[in-house]
Amino acid sequence: MKHQKQLERRTFSQDRFDILIKRQKSGKATFNELTELDEIVNRDPAIRESILEEMQAMDNPPDTPMQQDILYTPPVKPQTILDKIKSFLSRLLMITSTGELIPAYVVK
Repeated sequence: MKHQKQLERRTFSQDRFDILIKRQKSGKATFNELTELDEIVNRDPAIRESILEEMQAMDNPPDTPMQQDILYTPPVKPQTILDKIKSFLSRLLMITSTGELIPAYVVK
Protein backbone atom coordinates (compact mmCIF):
# COMPACT_ATOMS: atom_id res chain seq x y z
CA MET A 1 0.00 0.00 0.00
CA LYS A 2 1.37 3.41 -0.99
CA HIS A 3 1.75 6.04 1.65
CA GLN A 4 0.20 9.13 0.25
CA LYS A 5 1.34 12.58 1.12
CA GLN A 6 -0.63 14.12 3.95
CA LEU A 7 -3.33 16.35 2.53
CA GLU A 8 -3.14 19.98 3.42
CA ARG A 9 -6.28 22.05 3.61
CA ARG A 10 -5.82 25.40 1.95
CA THR A 11 -8.27 28.06 0.99
CA PHE A 12 -8.41 29.85 -2.32
CA SER A 13 -7.03 32.98 -0.63
CA GLN A 14 -3.99 31.09 0.67
CA ASP A 15 -3.24 29.60 -2.75
CA ARG A 16 -3.71 32.93 -4.48
CA PHE A 17 -1.54 34.63 -1.85
CA ASP A 18 1.32 32.18 -2.49
CA ILE A 19 1.08 32.72 -6.25
CA LEU A 20 1.04 36.51 -5.91
CA ILE A 21 3.95 36.54 -3.44
CA LYS A 22 6.05 34.46 -5.84
CA ARG A 23 5.25 36.86 -8.69
CA GLN A 24 6.06 39.85 -6.49
CA LYS A 25 9.42 38.41 -5.40
CA SER A 26 10.38 37.63 -8.99
CA GLY A 27 9.39 41.16 -10.03
CA LYS A 28 6.71 40.09 -12.49
CA ALA A 29 3.62 41.22 -10.56
CA THR A 30 1.33 43.78 -12.17
CA PHE A 31 -0.35 46.62 -10.35
CA ASN A 32 -3.66 44.73 -10.30
CA GLU A 33 -1.96 41.65 -8.81
CA LEU A 34 -0.33 43.77 -6.12
CA THR A 35 -3.70 45.34 -5.34
CA GLU A 36 -5.23 41.86 -5.08
CA LEU A 37 -2.40 40.79 -2.78
CA ASP A 38 -3.05 43.79 -0.55
CA GLU A 39 -6.76 42.97 -0.39
CA ILE A 40 -6.05 39.34 0.53
CA VAL A 41 -3.70 40.39 3.33
CA ASN A 42 -6.22 42.89 4.70
CA ARG A 43 -9.14 40.47 4.41
CA ASP A 44 -7.63 37.23 5.80
CA PRO A 45 -6.51 37.47 9.47
CA ALA A 46 -4.50 34.20 9.34
CA ILE A 47 -2.38 35.47 6.43
CA ARG A 48 -1.99 38.88 8.05
CA GLU A 49 -0.79 37.25 11.28
CA SER A 50 1.77 35.11 9.44
CA ILE A 51 3.13 38.17 7.63
CA LEU A 52 3.42 40.10 10.89
CA GLU A 53 5.32 37.19 12.47
CA GLU A 54 7.73 37.08 9.52
CA MET A 55 8.30 40.82 9.75
CA GLN A 56 8.93 40.53 13.49
CA ALA A 57 11.45 37.74 12.90
CA MET A 58 13.27 39.86 10.32
CA ASP A 59 13.45 42.88 12.65
CA ASN A 60 14.86 40.91 15.60
CA PRO A 61 18.10 39.18 14.59
CA PRO A 62 19.21 36.18 16.63
CA ASP A 63 21.32 36.80 19.73
CA THR A 64 24.17 34.57 18.63
CA PRO A 65 26.66 36.15 16.21
CA MET A 66 26.82 34.76 12.69
CA GLN A 67 30.05 33.50 11.18
CA GLN A 68 30.67 36.69 9.19
CA ASP A 69 30.08 38.83 12.32
CA ILE A 70 32.97 37.22 14.23
CA LEU A 71 36.13 39.28 13.80
CA TYR A 72 39.44 37.53 13.31
CA THR A 73 42.25 38.84 15.47
CA PRO A 74 45.65 37.41 14.67
CA PRO A 75 47.57 36.13 17.65
CA VAL A 76 50.09 38.59 19.08
CA LYS A 77 53.57 37.18 19.33
CA PRO A 78 55.63 38.33 22.29
CA GLN A 79 58.40 40.85 21.58
CA THR A 80 61.93 39.61 21.76
CA ILE A 81 64.69 41.67 23.32
CA LEU A 82 65.96 42.54 19.82
CA ASP A 83 62.49 43.85 18.82
CA LYS A 84 62.38 46.01 21.94
CA ILE A 85 65.82 47.48 21.20
CA LYS A 86 64.83 48.25 17.59
CA SER A 87 61.64 49.92 18.74
CA PHE A 88 63.50 52.02 21.30
CA LEU A 89 66.12 53.16 18.77
CA SER A 90 63.51 53.99 16.14
CA ARG A 91 61.67 56.17 18.65
CA LEU A 92 64.93 57.75 19.82
CA LEU A 93 66.12 58.63 16.34
CA MET A 94 63.22 59.49 14.08
CA ILE A 95 64.06 59.18 10.37
CA THR A 96 62.59 61.77 7.99
CA SER A 97 61.54 61.10 4.41
CA THR A 98 64.88 62.52 3.15
CA GLY A 99 66.83 60.01 5.19
CA GLU A 100 68.27 62.47 7.69
CA LEU A 101 68.47 61.44 11.29
CA ILE A 102 66.64 63.77 13.64
CA PRO A 103 67.19 63.25 17.35
CA ALA A 104 63.91 62.96 19.18
CA TYR A 105 65.31 64.44 22.37
CA VAL A 106 67.30 67.63 22.35
CA VAL A 107 69.50 68.23 25.36
CA LYS A 108 70.85 71.74 25.98
